[in-house]
Amino acid sequence: MKNYDIVILGGGPGGYVAAIKAAQLKQKVALIEKGTVGGVCLNWGCIPTKAMLKTAKVYSQFMHASDYGLEITDKSVIKVDLKLIKKRKDKIVKRLTDGVKMLLKKNGVDLYNGFGTVNDPHSISVNEETLKTKKLILATGAHPFIPPIEGLQDAIDNSRAVTAKGILELEKLPKTLTVIGGGVIGVEFATLYSNLGTKVTVIEMEDRILTPIDDEVRDKYMSLFLNDNIELHLNSKVTQVTDTEVVYEKDGETHSVEAEKILVSIGTRPNMKGLEALDLEMTHNGVKTNHKLETNIQDVYAIGDMNGIAMLAHVASKEGIVAVENIIGETTHIDYLKVPSGIYGFPEIAYVGMTEQQAKEKNIDYMTSVFPLSANGKALAEGESGGLIKLIADKKYNELIGMHILSPNATDMISEGVIALELESTADEIAASIHPHPTLSESIMEAAHGVVDKPIHI
Repeated sequence: MKNYDIVILGGGPGGYVAAIKAAQLKQKVALIEKGTVGGVCLNWGCIPTKAMLKTAKVYSQFMHASDYGLEITDKSVIKVDLKLIKKRKDKIVKRLTDGVKMLLKKNGVDLYNGFGTVNDPHSISVNEETLKTKKLILATGAHPFIPPIEGLQDAIDNSRAVTAKGILELEKLPKTLTVIGGGVIGVEFATLYSNLGTKVTVIEMEDRILTPIDDEVRDKYMSLFLNDNIELHLNSKVTQVTDTEVVYEKDGETHSVEAEKILVSIGTRPNMKGLEALDLEMTHNGVKTNHKLETNIQDVYAIGDMNGIAMLAHVASKEGIVAVENIIGETTHIDYLKVPSGIYGFPEIAYVGMTEQQAKEKNIDYMTSVFPLSANGKALAEGESGGLIKLIADKKYNELIGMHILSPNATDMISEGVIALELESTADEIAASIHPHPTLSESIMEAAHGVVDKPIHI
């Protein structure tokens, strides 16, 4: 039996970051992971999808080479080989997961590869061994929710229907793909496969896709998202999956669409197996935690997707650090309103802070400024000028309360907004900050000028 200061159950971006941080703070740490360290993000989520989306973007650019003054006389010679795309993706994933293993070892974290079962808040069994701990951090993640749709489970059992993990393992490009769910994962895979040539149908129950984003950004994005290979059905409910089709109801009528493959992407549920002995208090989204990431059980913390607060890899990592800092006696927390989010479409969407809808709901006296990328030299030079920058600021001080970006590299650019919100910056300060030219980021400065007075270049 080994004794630890902290045992962490789950080696995803929350768990492994917490383990490294705890070790750096001189704690004796054990990390238990049943699979490969890195969790969903490194193995089946963030990194693999972005690697494949890059391939889709390169392929799309080849198909539109004439827009850049390049002539390809026979585009049919450019073939999509999903096996080679997968091979590239797997190579990137392995390099990153191997790197995480090395970091854990270098920092002195004891890594247990096996399924951990919690006996009580201070005792965990793994590989016929019992570990004792002063504090326990749960970072077990979540799994896709499979709705009780007639025929869907049979389709999953024969691999015709898959979740995000399964669709990354395909080695042959399907001719048709039906995506059930118009959230972030559904939209990213619809973008990926439609740009590789698959006919994609997205079926969403709500009256819009990507419900958390700002309405003005979504409206602009829709014209860029929909292409010749994407068909979108809103206010539609899937009722049955047959051997060849997906059946759905819309406006009181029954419709069907052919589907060689089906992606199920309508939410997740926390992984609770092995935690039964704890009697954890739950919310609608996951394990209930306070601002310190403590659960209702003393000495037990819950981070990442399993608490369901903000299901993002970077949030899980930050929660891991916050939990460890609170364990050693510091008092830290996360302001979830200042958490950035990204959607990796063509172009990308990134945002932080309030949407305009939220500002209205909170009765904030606000103003907005929108700068179109069609007035940005770098966007025009790159042939990607369909986006925009939108800033939301309160009228009293011009303090920034929201930044929304629809642009190539939006997920990189949004960090300026994160820092601005953290420092309670005003639009005046952003406008006064010299941004390099020509860059996409100078559009943020232009939008800030729009809050203070008027943009320069429109």
